[in-house]
Amino acid sequence: ALITRGCLSTSKSFSSLSLPLPLSMAAETASLLPSQAFPSQPTKITSIKTLAESPGLTSIPAAYTFTPDLHDQVTCVPEGSIPVIDYSLLISGTPDQRSKTVHELGRACQDWGFFTVVNHGVPENLLSSILDGCKGFFDLPEEEKQEFKGNHVLDPIRSGTSFNVSVEKAFYWRDFLKVFVHPVFYSPTKPAGLSEISLEYSQRVREVARGLLKGISESLGLEGSYIDKALNLEQGKQIFIANLYPTCPQPELAMGMPPHSDHGLLTLLIQNGIGGLQIQHKGKWVNVGALPNSFLVNTGDHLEILSNGRYKSVMHRAMVNSKATRISIAMAHGPSLDSVVSPAPELLASSKGNEPAAYAGMKYKDYLELQQSNKLDGKSCLDRVRIPAV
Repeated sequence: ALITRGCLSTSKSFSSLSLPLPLSMAAETASLLPSQAFPSQPTKITSIKTLAESPGLTSIPAAYTFTPDLHDQVTCVPEGSIPVIDYSLLISGTPDQRSKTVHELGRACQDWGFFTVVNHGVPENLLSSILDGCKGFFDLPEEEKQEFKGNHVLDPIRSGTSFNVSVEKAFYWRDFLKVFVHPVFYSPTKPAGLSEISLEYSQRVREVARGLLKGISESLGLEGSYIDKALNLEQGKQIFIANLYPTCPQPELAMGMPPHSDHGLLTLLIQNGIGGLQIQHKGKWVNVGALPNSFLVNTGDHLEILSNGRYKSVMHRAMVNSKATRISIAMAHGPSLDSVVSPAPELLASSKGNEPAAYAGMKYKDYLELQQSNKLDGKSCLDRVRIPAV
């Protein structure tokens, strides 16, 4: 941990199992770095990796500098504080074991919005292989990665840097690859083997996510299949997001990803053993480490909406450091694009009278476009559908 502050339009060289989704948003542009700010480098910087590997780089350009927040507090919680969910007990435990695990899952969503999943059944060699495959993508020559650049938030394959440089005043120390992998599977055709590995990985992780969501449904007092059916998870949007956070000469001034919450329901994350993830808990930032062969899981905005605020989407951010490059792979799971997500009616009715809905319904596609086409800013998108208390 590291600091204490806060593809249709590009080329046909991708594989898919169906026609691409419609394009609906304005183009996202590549990051530009003025040549006078870093005279030894090309005018256009298309990746942080290129910048970080510049010979003699000792400071970061002004466009990548964030002002430290002196009121930001980072803490280390006691070992064992972050909830750990044993997935095997949720899926195949005794009735008592399963009931206890469902309760623990609900408490984790309510108190933290974050938990670690162990004994999930995804082979460790598959986790290693997908991390290696993504490293291979980021190691491709820049002109080859540009084949998969993408222009719109609903392009099935996009790669680039920062988050949305068309609206950001300061850029993030991050390169990314974003791919839609369900209900239609896409993958870059380079490097060799990535498509096959990402297909297997996506399917296995999707199975885990649906098992977790079944337990979360039950923890809310709903039927186990409630979320699956209400949000049409059979056609649910699954997005594969690989992130590269290269070494940085001034990590105290840079930001990998700013504080934000995720759209969707659950995000399952793995990383290459390099720390940098921080989550917000009780007003402080907590450094998060990963247990071997585990998933780090956070709840998203649409779980907060569906639960009418019982379960909160967690704020998190990515830090960078000066000694090691971090690779993370986040797998986001959301409703179908056409699902209108609103609080579950069953949670609004009680013997004490009807509970008011705290969020207005919005089609998931519209919410996803809203978040992906604006700068990341806390829970600003969730605030757009929040209904003020009377």
